[in-house]
Amino acid sequence: MLERLELEAFLTLAEELHFGRTAERLHLTTGRISQSIKKLERHIGTPLFERTSRYVRLTPAGRHLHEDLRPSYEQLRAGLQRAVDAAQGIRGVLRVGFVGAASGQLMVHAAQLYAERHPGYRAQPRELQIADSYPRLRDGDVDLLIVSLPHEEPGTVVGPVLYSEHRMLAVSSQHPLAGRESVSLEDLTKVKLLQAKTVPSHWRTARTPLRTPSGHPVQTGPEFETFQEALALIGAGQGAFIVGAQVTHYYVRSDVAYIPFDDAPRLEWAPVWLTSRATPHVYDFNRAALDAATRVRPATLSEPRSSEES
Repeated sequence: MLERLELEAFLTLAEELHFGRTAERLHLTTGRISQSIKKLERHIGTPLFERTSRYVRLTPAGRHLHEDLRPSYEQLRAGLQRAVDAAQGIRGVLRVGFVGAASGQLMVHAAQLYAERHPGYRAQPRELQIADSYPRLRDGDVDLLIVSLPHEEPGTVVGPVLYSEHRMLAVSSQHPLAGRESVSLEDLTKVKLLQAKTVPSHWRTARTPLRTPSGHPVQTGPEFETFQEALALIGAGQGAFIVGAQVTHYYVRSDVAYIPFDDAPRLEWAPVWLTSRATPHVYDFNRAALDAATRVRPATLSEPRSSEES
């Protein structure tokens, strides 16, 4: 039988692709996480992760196991949480998905403010990966997403911009561009842009353009599923990626350099929800998120508009 620690260690490591961050999230040592993963691999009879000094990746067997286990685990966790909420007198829960550390920081404070303003209701922040954010919104796993624009998904509503940030190019610290103070969009001809799997075409076009503004072709690099996997590929010199300035606060790595663009528009982040699931609580949370954004703002991000202005 699969033990709870093995299950949580596997699913968390599959998201983080980093033993240290996995241990931190589960409040365990990295040695305990490693032991749990090895035990699970012995039980199944095949490696679930590729491990090197530069990266951690899911093997094909690990990827299939993650896809099979996650829905059941999320359903079990949701059922237990509903029982706890009922015992505590919670009448409703708004599940808010977010991508990226800055959004996560903002969501925690927005959830606190939302709960203060609406007794008996709470918002549950849930971290998602780039590739699975929209599918999980449509599947009903989350009621609301905080994502970067542009956004052109049919049947959805885009809320007010919560914050924006400068775009930067993430390259290997050994890349010739790494020593530059800034880059332009034309410099994309000098790199291979990594490709995020299973993302909407409009998002892919905005983050990984096939041509520069003057029409020069941009090479495509390997695909990735999570941001940590992307950073591992970048650090290994296998490609580059366009990121937001929040990386200089939350994702500092010795093998990755971040260079600001001098001619690219800022990245904007906003809430998105399905038209069919618009409720007063969604709008109430948006107001709480706008107000929270004025209080909790990393130095790399711009001032948001107040809820009175939106």
